[in-house]
Parts: sequence; C-alpha cells; structure tokens
Amino acid sequence: MAKRDYYEILGVDKSASPEEIKKAYRKVAIKFHPDKNPDNKEAEENFKEAAEAYEILSNPQKKQQYDQFGHAGPRAGGAGGFGGGMSMDDIFSQFGDVFGGGGFDSFFGGGGGSRRSRRKGSNLRIKLKLSLEEIAHGIEKKIKVNRLVKAEGVTFRNCPTCGGAGQVRRAVNTMLGQMVSTSTCPACNGAGQIMDHRPPGVDSSGLKSQEEVISIKIPAGVSEGMQLSMSGKGNEVPGGNGIPGDLLILVEEKEDDILKRDGNNVVFDLYLSFVEAALGTSTEVPTIDGKVRIKIDPGTQSGKILRLKGKGIGDLNGYGRGDELIHINIWTPKTLSAEEKEILEKLRDSPNFAPKPGKGEKGFFEKMREFFGAE
Repeated sequence: MAKRDYYEILGVDKSASPEEIKKAYRKVAIKFHPDKNPDNKEAEENFKEAAEAYEILSNPQKKQQYDQFGHAGPRAGGAGGFGGGMSMDDIFSQFGDVFGGGGFDSFFGGGGGSRRSRRKGSNLRIKLKLSLEEIAHGIEKKIKVNRLVKAEGVTFRNCPTCGGAGQVRRAVNTMLGQMVSTSTCPACNGAGQIMDHRPPGVDSSGLKSQEEVISIKIPAGVSEGMQLSMSGKGNEVPGGNGIPGDLLILVEEKEDDILKRDGNNVVFDLYLSFVEAALGTSTEVPTIDGKVRIKIDPGTQSGKILRLKGKGIGDLNGYGRGDELIHINIWTPKTLSAEEKEILEKLRDSPNFAPKPGKGEKGFFEKMREFFGAE
C-alpha cells in the first residue's frame, strides 16, 4: 500500500512553520493515542503514521530531502524507522518533548505509568565516497564502523529509586485536586537500570568500542551532500533500557575524469577532426555501462548534441534513468605542414567551404536568447 503524504497526515501545508507542524502533530497524536483508543489497531497505526510524519517534517534536513525526493529521500538506504519495526516505546521516548518534560504519560494524567522512558544512543556519522558508476546504478557497500556496544559480562538491574521507570513522580495536593509531576530519575539518569555487575577493565558506562562491518545499500541517484540514515546502527546506551543511535552516511561524489554529471544526465565532450566532421565517421564513446559505437553524419557541426537514451543515472525515485549527452567539438589543427597548407589553400575559395548555417543551426547568441526567453 502506498505511503500517505506526510503533510496530509498532519493536516498542514509545505509552508507550515516548525511550531505549526509541532502543534498539528500534538493534535493528531492526542486523537489517536493508545490510552484514548485501547485495543484499536487502526488508531495505533494512525498514531505511528503521525509520529513518522513528525519525525521527518520536524527535522529541517529530512524535510528538505522529503520535499525534493518524496518518501525515498529521507529513508533512502536506511533500515527500520517507524514503519519498519520501531515500537510504541520508541515513539513515546523520542517524541515526549512535544507534550512537555513529562512526555505522553504525564500529559494523559499518568495513565501509561507502566511505560519506561527509553533513551537513545548517540548517532555516528561517516562520509562515503562514490564513483559515478556506483551512483548511476546503486550499490551495496560494506564498511567498518567503530560503535559503542555493551561489554561482555556486564549485567544490569532495575533502578531501586524509580523501579525501572526512568522517572520519578510526585503528587501534590492543591485546591484544584491532586497534581502529578514527573522528572528524570536522579539515580539512573533516566535509564531505568543501574549496573549490577562490572567486569574488570569496563568503565562505569558498561560500554566498549567495537569494530563492526555494516552493509549499506546505496540507491541509484544519490547526490553530493545527501545524508542517508540507518536506524539502530549508532552507539548503544548504558543500561539495558535504551535504543541505539543511528548511523548517518554523508554522500560524496568522486569526480570522473571523462564523464560529467548534470542531474540524472551525464555529459561527454567528443572531439572530431575537421575531416571526420565533414565526411562523417563512426567512433566509440565511453558510457557508464561501457563503450558504445555511434555514427557521425557527414556535415556535423561543432556544438551539436547527440543523445544516448537511458545511458545516464538512475532516478532516486525509480523513474528510469537519465541520458548521456554527447557534445560535438570540431578540433582545429594548430600546426600544419606545407603540404597540408597547400591543400587547404586550394579549398579556401570553394563555395562548399563558405559558412552557410541552416535554419536549425543557430549561433551561440541565438541559443542563449532562446534559452533565457529574451526578445
């Protein structure tokens, strides 16, 4: 089933401010909150859907990627996410700030007191250089990453101060009735657990740095500066009550010596001799998929552009591939032998060598005026 538009889910338009997006999400989350809709699977799915929309639209970079590439942008190359295995606890943990420091449970009067506050580990960031060929077709890369993971032999137990909730509650009687406030547990710093056994050589966090080989699927059509995300591949958090951070991959393009990128198209400058252009020829040109032979018609002019359909870069949203544009350049020799000069002198006054641009052969300034829409 096709994913719904994030703006439609929250009931806002693309020009909505961050505060308007936050307000809209709060309204939808209240409507479909599980505590208000017990045993209602449809409401739970709507709740998760709204959380996913808010996660993207509240992040300026992810919002920009979504506006440009749709659902493929912010999720490209990632794994997990709200639609792919993130639990309700994850949503409560990550979006509780929308409802104030007490989170969802505090907002609903403590109805969800059994839920633990779950912390998220720090994100890891790497740069990944990709060749034009890798960008054109997409590729799966295996990379080595040093992550913070739980050390062997470390065990945890529920925090005796908060009972594993990660928060402490205080009830205050007022003239309006009993008010309940929540705050982060000072004993476990919100983890809900404290270390029970610490082997020698393990620090107070219970974490260690470990090298891990991670497989990353890069979709076709990514571009310089684009950031991909893999959920749960960042650093873990101390204690057993948390979720790992994310691995953020910043894409860098390696410059190709021959082919140049122009959006989803690639450009190649083909140089022909005067004789080849005048008499016509066939020649091999490089493409992302290897060399292909093309035909050059007699009388081909410098500046002409030939197009090889489907020989460009795959579209990020899966809409086929771009083209390869071959720019024709006529090479004028800089040095001539006496014999060559004699031959050309004989042709100087030939009527066939006098410039006679045809109707479809526009000059540079004509092309520029047409391009910019000048009168």
